[in-house]
Amino acid sequence: MADLKLERDFPVSPEDLFTWVTDGSKLLQWWGPEGMHVPDHNLDFSRTGPWFSVMENSDGQQFKVSGHVTHVDPPNSVGFTWGWHDDQDQRGPESHVTFSIVAAETGARLVIDHRELADAEAAENHNTGWTSSLRKLEAQCQ
Repeated sequence: MADLKLERDFPVSPEDLFTWVTDGSKLLQWWGPEGMHVPDHNLDFSRTGPWFSVMENSDGQQFKVSGHVTHVDPPNSVGFTWGWHDDQDQRGPESHVTFSIVAAETGARLVIDHRELADAEAAENHNTGWTSSLRKLEAQCQ
């Protein structure tokens, strides 16, 4: 098992940043690595319950991930499970993600804590994906 932790500061209030990471219409503007779009989803981290997204690259390859929102504590944190689906839509090993938001000198800090990843390679792949997604979020929050 491996864990991953990323932190980024944004020039917005903690309440605004919480909306960016929980509201489905806002999530769609930055969800998924650069070059991906989301043609199908149930992205709503503002309430507990199931969620999923299908990300698609420019070659038409689709990548489905799903889970369950386990807690919502506005404007401090939201937690959810995460599991990739294979080509037969079978859900693989589950990991856990928490988005935590704290006040920072420049506005708000987002901490992404992704735990219980399968191994170091999975952690590195998620680091790449989250880092790319965060660049998209940074562009939205300017």
